[in-house]
Formats: sequence, C-alpha cells, structure tokens
Amino acid sequence: MATYIRRVIDTEIDELFGELPALLLDGAKGVGKTETALQRARTIRRLDDAGQAAIALADPSSAIAGTPPVLLDEWQRVPLIWDAVRRAVDEDRSGARFLLTGSAPFRETSVHSGAGRIASLRMRPMTLPERGVTSPTVSLGSLLTEPDASIEGASGLALLDYVDEILASGFPGLQGLAPRPRRAQLSAYVDHIVERDVEEAGFRTRRPATLRRWLQAYASATSTITSFEKIRLAAAGTSDQVPARSTTIPFVEVLTALRILEPLEAWDASGSKLRHLTRSPKHHLVDPALSAQILNLGKESLVTGKGPDGAPSGSPFLGALFESLATMSIRVFAQAREATVFYLRTASGSHEVDLVVVGPDDHVAAFEIRLGQVIEDEVVRHLKWLQGQMGSRLTNTAVISSGTDAYRRPDGVAVIPLALLGT
Repeated sequence: MATYIRRVIDTEIDELFGELPALLLDGAKGVGKTETALQRARTIRRLDDAGQAAIALADPSSAIAGTPPVLLDEWQRVPLIWDAVRRAVDEDRSGARFLLTGSAPFRETSVHSGAGRIASLRMRPMTLPERGVTSPTVSLGSLLTEPDASIEGASGLALLDYVDEILASGFPGLQGLAPRPRRAQLSAYVDHIVERDVEEAGFRTRRPATLRRWLQAYASATSTITSFEKIRLAAAGTSDQVPARSTTIPFVEVLTALRILEPLEAWDASGSKLRHLTRSPKHHLVDPALSAQILNLGKESLVTGKGPDGAPSGSPFLGALFESLATMSIRVFAQAREATVFYLRTASGSHEVDLVVVGPDDHVAAFEIRLGQVIEDEVVRHLKWLQGQMGSRLTNTAVISSGTDAYRRPDGVAVIPLALLGT
C-alpha cells in the first residue's frame, strides 16, 4: 500500500474534527477525499457500492451506526444519510463522530440544511508543496497579517518545470505517471464527466457532444471573465449548431455542483471606498490540467504559445493556465488560514487585480500572477493603485511569478515564485 501523503487540509481536519461531530469533505472526484478520510475512519460505509447503498437506503440509521469516526463515502448517492447524520448530531454533539465525502446531492433530491451540525471543508487538487516538488519559504498567513513579512528563498523550478506541473495535474492518483498514461487517465476523467457524471447528477444530456464542445469553450476561457453567452456561442465549434441557452444553463449548474467548475467570484470590496466593480465570475476548472487535456494542448503547444481558438489574443494561453494553477494553490493555502479568495476588476476595466485574499479580522493581501522572472513597473501598476485606494487595510501586495527568487521591490511589492508560496 502506498504511503499516504499528508495534505494541507489534514491540519484543518486535525484542528476541527476533535470538537465537531460531523465534517464533510467536499470536492470533485479524484482530489483525494476518501483517502484523507480513511486516515481517521474506524467504520467505513462506501455508498458507491450498490449493496451498501441499498442497505443505507432501507435503514439510514443502521448505516451511520458503528465505532466512530464513521466514514460515509459518496454520501450524496443516498441523500437520506445526510438527514440521519443531522438527527444523530442533534442527539449527541460529541466530536469526531462522522466524516462525509462527496459533492452536491442529485438534483431531484433535497436535504435539510446541516448548518450548526455538519461543517464543510472544500478539498482541491494537490498544490506544488503537496506534490513534493518544492518547499515553501513564504507564508500566505504572514502576508495577510505582517506588512514586513519575510520574502526570501530561491526556487529550483524554471518555466518548463511549471509547464510540466500544469500538465501533471494535482489529482493524487496521477502523481508519478508518465505523460501518456497520465493523458489517458485525464481523458477518461473527462469522458466520465460527459458520459456518466452529469446524467447521474440528474441532468439528461441527449447530445454528449454538445456538452463536450461547451466544456472546450469554457476551458478556452480559463482565467477570464468571458460571458457565458460568448461561451455558449463558442460551443458551436465547427458545427455551426449553437446550443440553446436552456441547454447550457444546466451545464453550469451541474458542473459547479460536481465541483468541476471552480468559478472565482468578484470581490465586492465591502468596507472600502471602492465602487463600480464588476460582478461576473472568473472562469476556472478544478485543475488546469483538465483545461489543457480538454483542449488537447501538450507541452510543445504551450511553450510555443499555441492556444485554443477563441482564446484572448496577445496573451499566451500558458499564462492563463499558470494563473489557474496559482489560483488553485492560493485557494488551498487561504482556506487553511480561514481566508477567502476573490478577484477585483472595475466596471470600466481600467483596473484589475488577479487575486484578492481576505482573511480573518478583514486583513487583505492582493496578488498579480505573471509568467517570467523580470517584473516591470507596468505589472505592479494595479497593485499600487489598490494600495492607494485601501491604505493600511491592504497588508501586502505581491506578484506571483515563475521566476526563481523571492524578494521585495524597492516600492514594497513582493515578488514570489509560486513554488515558494505556502500556508
């Protein structure tokens, strides 16, 4: 049996589960929810097994019985389990009783709120430190709370290494695979979404090819705020058959519920004088490797600047995927620090900041994401504008780069290789 690789979320679970009776690990298939839960479970109910699911459906109370912690894996396949756990917690609020894994329940079912009874943690693919390719030297937590946070360290990762890591994916089951088997697994993952997962979640797709083209259009919009209408039109591909709005709206709903889409919400800048900000989400898939796979882009294509048809001109698509990798990573680190990640853009488009992290006590750090090692003044222009708008509430500004060295510029903006950033 392979040795379990400890994840960032393990520390969160250690801090919470001893006192909380029930904890849901919520995330896309393949991110490692079950394996992480198995490190703690003493009773295991695998509800993706037809026999165990049938027993649970007939008698939910018996399914949640056993020596705690009880793991209820893929709980959404038997939604009655949720209510059984909720009632059990009402009767006994002792810590470390139930671990649930899964995503959203099927569309045709409903469950009562677990508020105050079942806490939830989002689990995402592995970050670079979790993959073991780097050791962080800069703390996101420090950037949120310390204006003079230490910015130091050197990374051995160069641009081509980041390309390799984007394509390698953060799904634990793909770690260490050679490129061709990895592509085969990613292709099967996408096929499973199109041919099985969406329908199992309650959405009947009469033309899977339409969903596949829509996913290609969405992947092409990675790290942009392209409207869903433009994505719908792009989904026609070469067929000239534009899918109806009534067809594509459910795609967004179900793929978000399955945690395949990971939209990044716009910051409303509450408590600041900032006004007239856009509200559209920025588009991301759960792992940038999926975007590359869906669009059939390999290392050579990315390095030579090739991108999908319809992608923004003047910007290599590799930059969009690097931003998506950075966004995924910072979301993992931010969650560990009880912080939330947004982006900011004025309605006029005159100013945009790639990531805004809002932590406890309203501490804020802002980030630009850029490929390359040389960070010119133009790159930090929006960060300095935001600093002028927010003053001391903005604890740190930084550029996340693909360079090798972490340092502070003379103007105070930190430059941090993505490989060196951690919790």
